[in-house]
Amino acid sequence: MSRSTAALADLPQLEHRTLAVTVHAHLRSLLVSGRVAPGERLSLRAVGQALGVSVMPVREAVHRLVADGALEVAPNRVVQVPVMTAPIFRQISEVRIEMEGFAAQCAAERRTPEHLARIGAAEAAFQAEAVRRGPDPGRAVALNQELHSAIYAAAGLPVLEELIDRLWLKVGPVLNLDLRANPDRLASGGAVGFHARAVRAVRERNGAAARAAVAEDIGNARDFILALGGLPPE
Repeated sequence: MSRSTAALADLPQLEHRTLAVTVHAHLRSLLVSGRVAPGERLSLRAVGQALGVSVMPVREAVHRLVADGALEVAPNRVVQVPVMTAPIFRQISEVRIEMEGFAAQCAAERRTPEHLARIGAAEAAFQAEAVRRGPDPGRAVALNQELHSAIYAAAGLPVLEELIDRLWLKVGPVLNLDLRANPDRLASGGAVGFHARAVRAVRERNGAAARAAVAEDIGNARDFILALGGLPPE
C-alpha cells in the first residue's frame, strides 16, 4: 500500500453536500501537512472511496489543485504530486522566510489571550510528538503546520495568511522529506527549540525575536532537505 493510499484511509466520510469544496479542503490538508510525498500518484477512485463520494467531485477538486500547481496531470493522465526541483525549493524557502517572519513579527505585536491559548496548545502537541519514541512523521508535519498557522493567525492579516497557505500547499510534500528521512531529528534537529523561542517571543511581544526564530526554523529545514540531495537539480 502506498503512503498516499494509507493517508486517504484517515479521511472521514462526507455528507452529500458541497462535495467538491469539501473534497478540495481534505486534499489540501493532505498536501499541506505533507502526508503525501513528491511524485506520489493519487487515484481519483481511491479518493472518492475514502470520502464516500463519486469521482465527479473529486475530479473537480483535483482540477482546482492542478490550477494552483499543487497537483499535476502526467502525460499518461495520471494525477500526481509534483516533484519540486532544488532551485525552486530554495526560492520558495527564501520567500517563506520573509513572509512568515513578517507574520510572526505582527503576531507578537497583535496577539490576544485567545491566540496565545491556541498557540500554546499547538506547541504542546508538537513537542509531545517530537519527543515520543518513534514519532509519526506525517502527524509531526501536520502538527508543525498547525503551530505555524496558529502563530500567523495572531497577526490578523488574512491576505498574508492566504499567501502563506498557498506556499505551504506547494512545499508541504517536500517538507515531509525532512522528517521521513530521520524521524528522530524532531527532538534533535532544532525545531522544538525554534518553536519554543518563537512562542516565547510572541508571548512577550518581541516581534524581532519572533521573526528571527521563524526564519531560523525555515532555514534549518531548508538546509537539511537540500543536503539530503533528494531534490532534482533542475
